[in-house]
Amino acid sequence: MKILLVAVNAKYIHTNPALYSLKEYALSHADERERYGEQIELAEYTVNHLPDQVLRDIFERNPDVICISCYIWNIVYVRALVSSLCRILPEAEIWLGGPEVSFESRACLMSMPGIRGIMAGEGERTFSRLASHYIEGKPAFHEIGGIIWREGDSVTEGEPAPVMDLDRLPFLYEHGCPDNKILYYESSRGCPFRCSYCLSSVDKHLRFRDLALVKKELQYFLDRKVPQVKFVDRTFNCRREHALCIWRYIKEHDNGITNFHFEIAADLMDEEELALLKEMRPGQIQLEIGVQSTNPDTIREIRRSMDLDRVREVVERINSFGNIHQHLDLIAGLPWENLESFKRSFNEVYSMRPEQLQLGFLKVLKGSYMYEKVSDYGISYQEYPPYEVLSTKWLPYKDIIRLKSIEDMTEVYYNSGQFKHMLRYLEGYYPSPYEMYDELAEFYRREGLLFLALNRMDRYRLLFRFLEETKEADLSVGRQLLTYDLYLRENVRNRPDFAADESQYRKEIGDFFAGESKNHTWLPGLRELNYRQLLHTAHMEILDFNLQKFLEKGELCREKCRVLFDYSRRSPLDGNAAVCQILDK
Repeated sequence: MKILLVAVNAKYIHTNPALYSLKEYALSHADERERYGEQIELAEYTVNHLPDQVLRDIFERNPDVICISCYIWNIVYVRALVSSLCRILPEAEIWLGGPEVSFESRACLMSMPGIRGIMAGEGERTFSRLASHYIEGKPAFHEIGGIIWREGDSVTEGEPAPVMDLDRLPFLYEHGCPDNKILYYESSRGCPFRCSYCLSSVDKHLRFRDLALVKKELQYFLDRKVPQVKFVDRTFNCRREHALCIWRYIKEHDNGITNFHFEIAADLMDEEELALLKEMRPGQIQLEIGVQSTNPDTIREIRRSMDLDRVREVVERINSFGNIHQHLDLIAGLPWENLESFKRSFNEVYSMRPEQLQLGFLKVLKGSYMYEKVSDYGISYQEYPPYEVLSTKWLPYKDIIRLKSIEDMTEVYYNSGQFKHMLRYLEGYYPSPYEMYDELAEFYRREGLLFLALNRMDRYRLLFRFLEETKEADLSVGRQLLTYDLYLRENVRNRPDFAADESQYRKEIGDFFAGESKNHTWLPGLRELNYRQLLHTAHMEILDFNLQKFLEKGELCREKCRVLFDYSRRSPLDGNAAVCQILDK
């Protein structure tokens, strides 16, 4: 007997924690653990794999039972995969599980005649008993709980799966974890909030894993120097002492490498938590904060609780620490939010200056309260995953596609972090950031560029062309700031065409590095490098204004300014080179 647990992830770097947890729980409850371990296998693919490749691999594994984890990002792929699996492995029994099939399970089962059944809800206990059914011949389906299955032409629905005690779950990576991938971990399940668009609001049983277990498992990640661990807790800091304990442990046992990602409610943060975060190693943690909207009518309608002033205060405080990446979310298409309202939400969140501003669009998920309110809100949405909003009573489709273009520009220019100073400069020539990105999107549309795959240097050139169309902007300043942004990230070999001519400064720059290779005044950490090696590891730009005053105060003080980039030292937050300004005496 071979049972194959299958995941189809969104990207190669991702893992599927559900599969690991299902297997470990089944092994921990098996009478013959070793035998179960030999008969339960994991198989992880991505939506980018050719279907034929996945089909061939599963076929060659020759499973008797196939259990596939289903989400909005893979359900279309899974449906096609199941259709083919039924043909090439007609004797194998296929089960589906996960949030995309846990609601309206009967309809889902009837729409895929090739599958045997569905595991609905939390899956550890359900899968363990299902595995026992196939390996040991017991229990019977009607004794398992949490499943709906097909017997001939009839469909039977069992009792709901019981709520899991998190302390009884074994560590999901007990027998190893994938190398060089993002690992997911949960220290709690459920959410104290009832946001109408979110499936987490359906799970009304908020549970926490014992902190002694959590610390032991965190140490596993730290000992192995895992690059990134993402906590999947829906609101990590909803229990203050739980969050504090975990953050303290991470800080005290830092290995200098592992980054931990948390989704938090910023308005719940207190001074003790903020003081602790301030002491974290730069890049040690990153925070995701779901703002979603700043319209109070929208927040109230989606049954969300949020103190926006406190969110702003906390985000700004954390920004001032200079050690934590913050990712703030907005959702377009929520009730009571028209284009003008969303514009205000965008500008307010943008003013908080997070490292990333994620502009997402409402997804109408089966099982959510929003799903029940579709007609009340006049929501039209895609029939197929990801069930994204097409229009609402407040936001017609023409506004949705306008926001889509702004989302593209925000992702390319703001979220990449590669154009930070040029964008700040451009913002001064527009009434608001929203209107700047709207104009930038319109520029792309006029040029027929919106849907083209462009490289990074193309993006720089296009931003300079956009600058040229911006009324009253000083092209000389913009040219130098854009060049500064470029060299912050990379010591490019070929000087870009938008950069100022440096020929008059070549001898001065060459003399500087020749002297530096002997004296090591400005680059003391590169003493072992000779002149030519220094030119590859560092770069100098000569500006005609005081960069520091301009960046800090917006003052354009015209004086010669040498800017030195050291690529051997980079920021752990954005990867930018270390920079120092050298003024002529």
